[in-house]
Parts: sequence; structure tokens; C-alpha cells
Amino acid sequence: MQTPTEIRRPPGRLALAAKAQRGMTLIEIMVVVAIISLIMGGVGIMAFNRYQDAQKQDTKNQTITIQGAIEQYRTAKRGKCPKTMQDLKAAGFISRVAKDAWGNDFTFKCPGEKSSVDVMSPGEDGEIGTADDITNYGDGEGEGEGKDG
Repeated sequence: MQTPTEIRRPPGRLALAAKAQRGMTLIEIMVVVAIISLIMGGVGIMAFNRYQDAQKQDTKNQTITIQGAIEQYRTAKRGKCPKTMQDLKAAGFISRVAKDAWGNDFTFKCPGEKSSVDVMSPGEDGEIGTADDITNYGDGEGEGEGKDG
């Protein structure tokens, strides 16, 4: 027979509370960190893609702006085309010589072959005539004369 001191009693409130507050294990913390890393990686990739799209769109808009400035120059100079972007700046049709989103100079042909004025950015690779050229004619990227398949 058991004496009263040998009878096991169920744990009290304090014992249950202490057991519940042990904290998280290392595995649980590592799983949470891994999940957060995956989410941040996905957000970073999406943000970078949006940034690249914005660079291309900004450069496309700049080519159209430059085309407008060249056409204004031609109107003011009775059909004469500017030779360089500096001519446009000197005549006051642009405030500064613009560069594309990658720091490259714009080039233009006046009169143009595809439109009244062909304005081109060499794109990310910095070379005219490749697949990533951005122009004022067409629908954006990939309008270079010599496409790099």
C-alpha cells in the first residue's frame, strides 16, 4: 500500500505555465528564417525586374523627347538637321545632353530611315545594332538593325 506522500499528484498551474514558456527550438527558428528568406528573395527578384522594365521605358520616352526636339530644330532652321546633340543644346531645344538609363549616348539619323528622325539608344550592352537597342520607332526593345539572334 502507498503512503500519502507517494501518491503522484497532477502538475499544478505553475508547473504547466513553466513548461509552456520554454520557448522555441533552434529548428523552429531556422524554419522561420528560411521562410522569411524565401519571401524576401521573391520580392527582390520582382523588384529588380520592375526596375529593368522602368529603365527600358524611361529610355524609350527619352528617344521620343529627343525626336520632338530635333523636329522643332528642323522647323526653326527651315529643314536643316542638327549634326549632334550639342547643336540641340546650343540652340536651346534641350537643356542638357541626355544619356540613356545605362549611361550611353543617344544617336540619331536625320532624316531618318524608319521615321522622320531615327533616335537610338544602344541599350544595356552599349552597342548600336544589337537586339537590345531602344528606338523612337517601333514598340520598344529589340529594334536594332542587326539583331544578335
